[in-house]
Amino acid sequence: MNFTSFLEVNALYYKEKPAMIFPKRGEAISYRTLLEKVNRLAGGLKRLGVNKGDRVLIGAGNIPESIISYFATWRIGAVTVPANPDFKLEEFSYLIKDAEPKAIIALEPVCDLISGLDLELGEASVISLGEGCGTCTYNDLIHSPPLSSPEDCSIDSVCQIQYTSGTTGRPKGAMLTHGNWIASVEAERWALGLTEKDVYLGFYPSFHIGVSWGITSLKYGATFVLMERYNLEEYLRLARDYRATVLSGMPPVIYALAEAPEGTEEGLSGARCIITGGAPTPEEVWRRFSERYQHISVVNAYGLSETVVLGTGAAVPAGRQDLSKGFRSVGVPVGFSEVKIVDENDPSRELGPRQVGEIALRGPGVFKGYWKREKETRQSFISGGWFLTGDLGYVDEEGVLYITSRKKDVIIMSGWKIYPAEVENILTKHPKIAEAAVFAKYDEVRGEVPAAAIVLKPGTEITPEEVTEYCRSNMASYKVPRHIFFLESLPKMSGWKILRRLLRDRYGGFPSEGQKVVGVSSVMT
Repeated sequence: MNFTSFLEVNALYYKEKPAMIFPKRGEAISYRTLLEKVNRLAGGLKRLGVNKGDRVLIGAGNIPESIISYFATWRIGAVTVPANPDFKLEEFSYLIKDAEPKAIIALEPVCDLISGLDLELGEASVISLGEGCGTCTYNDLIHSPPLSSPEDCSIDSVCQIQYTSGTTGRPKGAMLTHGNWIASVEAERWALGLTEKDVYLGFYPSFHIGVSWGITSLKYGATFVLMERYNLEEYLRLARDYRATVLSGMPPVIYALAEAPEGTEEGLSGARCIITGGAPTPEEVWRRFSERYQHISVVNAYGLSETVVLGTGAAVPAGRQDLSKGFRSVGVPVGFSEVKIVDENDPSRELGPRQVGEIALRGPGVFKGYWKREKETRQSFISGGWFLTGDLGYVDEEGVLYITSRKKDVIIMSGWKIYPAEVENILTKHPKIAEAAVFAKYDEVRGEVPAAAIVLKPGTEITPEEVTEYCRSNMASYKVPRHIFFLESLPKMSGWKILRRLLRDRYGGFPSEGQKVVGVSSVMT
């Protein structure tokens, strides 16, 4: 079997129906043409000597060529290594040394950047998406004689090395398999209620595991409208022009739509659901969005790179907003997923309803392990094949899952445990606060105290004392942030996932880090 075998099926069923639309170039690729392009690129990669098990690094950005490169690589039994084309030289150097790719498919600026990495590149072929340096160009390969049939692989064959964000150190490569991808697209189809009649508007980066939603739309015969990058004005225009039924989203997008000018509803009249996840969607923002766009279900999804998002995970599926439990949960397990909560200090001990602990997942979407990291792989699993996610949460009496924080983000003050997401949820209910991130700050007496970085809504003002008083009125005293920092924006990965660890490193003042805080407003209580 080979995950990409669905491409033949879809070419028969849907023929000239648009599979991908790339509005920036006015380009539409039919299902029949998609299969042809994939087979030709696969044949070209084989001609370059890329074989089953070899790695192919793809740094092509959000363009159709990225998706085609994914499929072509998988088709010959090789392994994709997605890379952010905005990476700097050191970051590419690390990925290339670690993954040892046989070929690199990248934008021309990336090819120029890595051209000096002779030692790391070794015998790797560099395929440019322009006319610049490299072994050859993408256009050369796309006109190669086509591959006749996909390489036969087992369900456990690795087809992707997805590098994690690396917020706690060097990125680790999660080994994903053909079976993981099969589980993921089925789980995501179920969560979205996806059919061939749908049009999916997607902006998730192709190098991020969130690209799975676009691949799911292709698997089930929908049309994937691909945005190169998110821009609210263009997003609304494309949603209107293509009558998008399924929207990619994230907490900042949900917020922007909730605050958008009157009349935005009309442009989104064709939409029936919007995806969010990767970071908590504040309860108040979710509520305001749902009250304004009552015809659009918010699919709040929980998954990780290591589980191909919903390959093994949980979600509030389309049409089941009751499972949000008042806009607070990430729903219930999807597909063949299993979820349990274990003691973070003793993972062998399972916890009961409403007890906060580490979330453990088991199912067909769970990755095979970390590339070249046997120790980290062993530490990530417990008996029975349960994967320890590093996230903290709890399940209620009905099996609905709630996320409280990342394990490493928990603040411990004089023995009290403070979960950032809980405090952030309250902060963002304040009418003047647009975004908030809570993190640990060093304290000589209590070890750690909670601090909050806050982004205000345009045209508003508030003092640290007012924020503190508001918190005191809405949460237990030990949870109240002892320091308030007003920032113009929060540091985020890929523009959406808040990096609390970076805030801690920058403003936490922990002695070993030697950090100094200057030019910010703060208050100590």
